[in-house]
Amino acid sequence: MNIDFVFKIAAIGIIVAVLNQLLIRSGREEQAMMTTLAGLIVVLMMIIEQISTLFETIKDLFSL
Repeated sequence: MNIDFVFKIAAIGIIVAVLNQLLIRSGREEQAMMTTLAGLIVVLMMIIEQISTLFETIKDLFSL
């Protein structure tokens, strides 16, 4: 895992936080919650790919 991955997750977090605040201030709490959930799902999918790569590397390392 390189530093670019961490920056991508941080950028998504910042964008979601700004959108969340904008939507809450305009009275659209439901859309703010959906935006937050969508951001969480995107980050989780990115992390799942990295965990899959980690398991493949461990599997190759120990020749399982």
